[in-house]
Amino acid sequence: MSLIPNYLADRICLNVLANSVENAKECYEAAEGHVVLGVLSKNYATDEAAIEDMKLYQAVTNNALSVGLGAGDPNQGQMVSRISAILQPQHVNQVFTGVGTSRALLGQNETIVNGLVSPTGKIGYVNIATGPLSTTAPEAVVPIETAIKLLQDMGGSSVKYFPMKGLAHKEEYQTVAKACVEHDFYLEPTGGIDLENFEEIVQIAVDAGVKKIIPHVYSSIIAPETGATRPEDVQTLLEIMKKILNNS
Repeated sequence: MSLIPNYLADRICLNVLANSVENAKECYEAAEGHVVLGVLSKNYATDEAAIEDMKLYQAVTNNALSVGLGAGDPNQGQMVSRISAILQPQHVNQVFTGVGTSRALLGQNETIVNGLVSPTGKIGYVNIATGPLSTTAPEAVVPIETAIKLLQDMGGSSVKYFPMKGLAHKEEYQTVAKACVEHDFYLEPTGGIDLENFEEIVQIAVDAGVKKIIPHVYSSIIAPETGATRPEDVQTLLEIMKKILNNS
């Protein structure tokens, strides 16, 4: 099974949640494979239960598994690292301070490991205090360039920029995209992304020249009555991705 996500035109890979193996398979097919399916570690009582279940997701999606925290819960960071070491998924979600542990336990450099940083309201700066203890301390506001270099020091692959709140932090996000290009790093915008603002958010990263983009689209495309991600919405997002890349 491949450790590398299946990017559309070697550039964009969608990240959506799957609430069952069947839902994962449907979304994988709807995205024509250009997706990693998020499964949340927080939903499992033990490492063993998570590993056993997530293996089923890997089997139906050619390993397009994204091991998630669970609503960005920093307390899940250690569990994510432990189960990812066994599962060897294509994608790992991590808080800033968990990146080094995840990379070391994976034992290889191909799996994407993101590091969570947050907007600060100040262009060019991000908050890196996103770990289980650091989230309870005052913000650690650093230049985005420094955050990227710290993530690279720890073996990270990409900036997970959360919460985007859609386009509420547009100018900050544009600066983050620019910094990712300058420092040869990937970008994962997440938080408040929906069918309406998805195109502009991805377009900003493409226009900046970001090498690899993994936009996360979560609650806005989940059917409230079932908790499952709607495959037809995934298909819509794929068409938008194709349109952006065809016009770029």
